[in-house]
Amino acid sequence: MAPVRCLATEAAQPLPANAESISPTNTHFKITLRRSALALGEKKQKTLLSLGLTRRFQTVYLPHCPSAAGKILLLKELVEVENVPASAVRTKQEQRQERKAPKGYVVKGNKLRESPWDI
Repeated sequence: MAPVRCLATEAAQPLPANAESISPTNTHFKITLRRSALALGEKKQKTLLSLGLTRRFQTVYLPHCPSAAGKILLLKELVEVENVPASAVRTKQEQRQERKAPKGYVVKGNKLRESPWDI
């Protein structure tokens, strides 16, 4: 008699009803270029361009899809990848605003507009 084999999907337990409220599902890749591809071949350089990465420490967000996953696998030595929810996705302008330092001063008022003869 042959032993009975179970598939991994059969043994998986269903998630509790409140599991989605605890952690949102990850829908995007956060890809950061950590190493340069200057000395690598033209194919890897073009793959970086197709992902939207043009310089070191640049970050892009791509939705989960097989083509993005394949490109990431080709460049796994150069990039750092995180799975993030859709709420964590930032545009280029939002990323720039997050990096900006605060002004360092606060404008309290304007002395020219507070002149005594305007009262």
